[in-house]
Amino acid sequence: MTPARSRLAKAALTGLMGTVLLFGAVESAAAAERTPEQLTQLIDGLDTAVFDAFNTCADPGRLAEHAAYFDPAVEFYHDNGGVTWSREEMIERTRANVCGNYRRERVPGTLKVFPIKDFGAIAQGTHRFCPMGSTDCAGEADFVMVWRERDGQWQVTRVLSYAHRQAAH
Repeated sequence: MTPARSRLAKAALTGLMGTVLLFGAVESAAAAERTPEQLTQLIDGLDTAVFDAFNTCADPGRLAEHAAYFDPAVEFYHDNGGVTWSREEMIERTRANVCGNYRRERVPGTLKVFPIKDFGAIAQGTHRFCPMGSTDCAGEADFVMVWRERDGQWQVTRVLSYAHRQAAH
């Protein structure tokens, strides 16, 4: 390569790298502009939406809507029920065991949200699963959901539901 071509290639590469770094800085700055309160409000809304669909999953369209909130490779860890390794398996268990039988309520005031740099957020709280048509929710459990933001879309990649116990009344 001639010295002139070498300088031209180096200049082009430097310009390209500068553009990539600038784009990355703009992306990072946009993510950094979200306050903890804004992130909590966003995740609160997502949690509400995913479980509004869950609570009406006897309707196949609502079950499909619920499923869309989860990454295809979601991992779900349940202290009593074991582990599911995919959205397909998780939704099949939901269809067979939950839809039309139970609804989920998040215990008010328990949601905590923590950012994950360059990924998304962790949602932590307590929830109850109640028989449909009943106001009595006998059991509750703690939960953790890992939310990933990619291309402006949020999906759950990991779920933990654990410490199942009698509900505190």
